[in-house]
Amino acid sequence: MSLRISLFLLITTSALAAKDLPVADPTAFRAVQKQLQPGDVLVLAEGLWADSDLEFKAEGTKDQPITVKAAVPGKTIFTGNSRLQISGRHIVVEGLWFRDPGQTTGEVIELRTDSDELAYDCVVRNCAVTQAQPIDLGKKTARFLSVYGTGHVIERCHFEGKTTGGTTAVVWLQEGLEAKHVFRANYFGQRQKLGKNGGETIRIGDSESAHLNAHCEVVGNLFYQCNGEGEIISVKSNENHFAGNTFLECEGALTLRHAHRCVVEKNVFIGNGKKMTGGVRIIGEDHVIKNNYLENLKGEDYRSAFTFMKGIPNSPANGYYEVKRVQLIGNTAIDCEETLSIGEGSRKEATLPPRDCMVKDNVFISPKKQLVFPLSEMPGWTWENNVMIGKSIGIEGLAGVVTAEPKDIAKLKPLARTEVGVSWTGIP
Repeated sequence: MSLRISLFLLITTSALAAKDLPVADPTAFRAVQKQLQPGDVLVLAEGLWADSDLEFKAEGTKDQPITVKAAVPGKTIFTGNSRLQISGRHIVVEGLWFRDPGQTTGEVIELRTDSDELAYDCVVRNCAVTQAQPIDLGKKTARFLSVYGTGHVIERCHFEGKTTGGTTAVVWLQEGLEAKHVFRANYFGQRQKLGKNGGETIRIGDSESAHLNAHCEVVGNLFYQCNGEGEIISVKSNENHFAGNTFLECEGALTLRHAHRCVVEKNVFIGNGKKMTGGVRIIGEDHVIKNNYLENLKGEDYRSAFTFMKGIPNSPANGYYEVKRVQLIGNTAIDCEETLSIGEGSRKEATLPPRDCMVKDNVFISPKKQLVFPLSEMPGWTWENNVMIGKSIGIEGLAGVVTAEPKDIAKLKPLARTEVGVSWTGIP
């Protein structure tokens, strides 16, 4: 028998062995795991799964992942103190709805089963976690989604209504692992003000892991009225990419909090005149902020359209790194309360001005407002070919300014609700 025929038979036999396995309840879910093979699909029955604490460990392959899915997307509904933990490789989770989770476990979906058993190269797709009524966990924090390991894709999911302390979705980083996760085409809906830290919608890393390169991508997502706190996305790791997202009426900013070498491009920030709506807040070195569109944002100070923070000398991990060599290129900001704020920082030890930054080919138009709020000291800044039309520019005699309004203003199209989130209906 030739090698080619042998390989064909091996692949064909493996594909035929893959099977759909109906799962009626949590007891059956636990039992069926003993017989799983790559390519198998667990089909979870329609109906309410109350207080279902599910742990799933499996080893699929890239070509034949193991799938856990709803029999009908959106019709397998987990309620009460339900959660799903997964570990292993190449697992796909599809079509599940966690409705009004109790969150007493701390996580709703967790991509690990314990601290030593993480998930790798998994997909969470077309799932929802929603909270319709406020709940109070006291001082306890909880998360809708906790991401560990490497190589995960979170796509076409819906997260909305979180009222408890703790970030909606967190990427946890580990020494020696580049996360390389992708958040794509998700809907992040309303989150009310928390009134303290911990109300972010997405956080990538934390202060202790901020030195790591995460290489995560957040692309093509819609954030609507994510008002938990001043940081909509809190970036606490390096070399991440944020592109093609829409931030609609969000009272906060995409915040490069403890980060270096991130790219923020082709995002849309629309405030619709809502108070405290912001754009991009910048801390750290060598970021590129380019070709974003910002309109009618009413945030001030660190919620300005573009905010450059002051740094702390020899900053601790939870402080403020000095801003260096940031490129602000090709952005358009129209009718914003404060377009460019340079040197924000309420901590008295933050004394280092942003330095060696480039502002080039931007369009800043707010006819009734001052455009730039500068520091007296801005070492190494360069300005080139920026259209600036406002009540005042804010820096007298600033070079690199064009005051003639352009005939055409590049405006990125905001994402619509139908372009992101789950494919099924039923969420209010």
